[in-house]
Amino acid sequence: MQYNTQRKKMKLPEYGRSIQNMVDYAVTIEDKAERQRCANTIISIMGNMNPQLRDVTDFKHKLWDHLAIMSDFKLDIDYPYEIVPQDHLESRPEIVHYPNSKIKYLHYGRTLEMLIKAACEFEEGVEKDNMIALIANHMRKSYTTWNKDVVEDQKIIDDLYQLSDGKLTLTPEILQLMQKRMGENVRKASGGNKNNGKAKMLNKNNRKRFDSKR
Repeated sequence: MQYNTQRKKMKLPEYGRSIQNMVDYAVTIEDKAERQRCANTIISIMGNMNPQLRDVTDFKHKLWDHLAIMSDFKLDIDYPYEIVPQDHLESRPEIVHYPNSKIKYLHYGRTLEMLIKAACEFEEGVEKDNMIALIANHMRKSYTTWNKDVVEDQKIIDDLYQLSDGKLTLTPEILQLMQKRMGENVRKASGGNKNNGKAKMLNKNNRKRFDSKR
């Protein structure tokens, strides 16, 4: 008995040993037309293994790339797509440079700092006030996510002032805008429950009427 560990290592093991054997056989076919027909059949079988991906963009292209990779780029056929170069598989990807700057308040996150930086560049007006109110509400939600204590408005005011280097402040008008936004969110969240309650009451009344008629 020959174990898989003793056989040739597969380039793409997710396709299985049977597909790899088909590819190895296709490479040995001398007639190019016959080799092309064999490659087309292999591609059809590979596609049937993942039918849910047939509508994905470039799915066929990826199959032909995988066929070339499994054959060690030795399969001499007319590919319908431009195959990925072999040297691209051996090259290492470029190093991704991550930001090294520290986050002042970890519970707020880096995205919030970016929003605050963008808000500082806004011109004074309604749009900037709405942006500040949105940021402040997000700060309140982020704070309560990581802290069980109820956050006071003064805490948000102080943190926003520090994060913006004193460029953003919460005026009474913006605080009112925050409360308005929070009230709208609460009404939206509770609206579905109210409707469900009404529906239950109607169903209950209908059942009573039905029972009285029986």
